[in-house]
Amino acid sequence: MIPLFGPVPGGMELAVILLIAVLLFGANKIPKLARSTGEAMGEFKKGREEVETELREMRDSGSDTEQNPTVETEADA
Repeated sequence: MIPLFGPVPGGMELAVILLIAVLLFGANKIPKLARSTGEAMGEFKKGREEVETELREMRDSGSDTEQNPTVETEADA
């Protein structure tokens, strides 16, 4: 399987990233940052699921109209 965004960072790379995050944000801000990131990811997932549901409903309702097309008569026009 080919990774989508390149190689996955290993243990040493993750340690360096964590160290940089602590230096940039401070040790007491990391939990707040992680919490807000988690909430943002949850909202993104919720929005994505809503869009997928709407698309599925549109697709299903679209297939219903294709099975029973309405014929426009001269009186309707």
